[in-house]
Amino acid sequence: MAREIISTDKAPAALGPYSQAVKVDNTVYISGQIPLVPETMEVVEGNFEVNARLVFTHLKSIAEAAGGSMNDFTKVNIFLTDLANFPIVNEVMAEFFDEPYPARAAIQVAALPKGVIVEADAVMVL
Repeated sequence: MAREIISTDKAPAALGPYSQAVKVDNTVYISGQIPLVPETMEVVEGNFEVNARLVFTHLKSIAEAAGGSMNDFTKVNIFLTDLANFPIVNEVMAEFFDEPYPARAAIQVAALPKGVIVEADAVMVL
């Protein structure tokens, strides 16, 4: 089993003992991304759409660092503190992916790291 750590400065550094992504053979497991500005590690200012777009931008940057693209994603998990934002997630996600879309789960949670309102992780196959 070939295991490689994927990292890019275009996405936030890990907030704990984990990697931005781990590649095993041709599968890449991307850790949860939250709307932090990579340069400052502060939460982005703006509405839910701004936050969601930054999360997907981080996923895209990590996918590219792994040698792939968003269209290589097979599964995305999205964590929301308010499911009322579900339609906005759909709009933003449609900007980042082409059909056929990856499998996805959207889950409402009580809280997320740093008090953010959205987080997403993904699995991609190169």
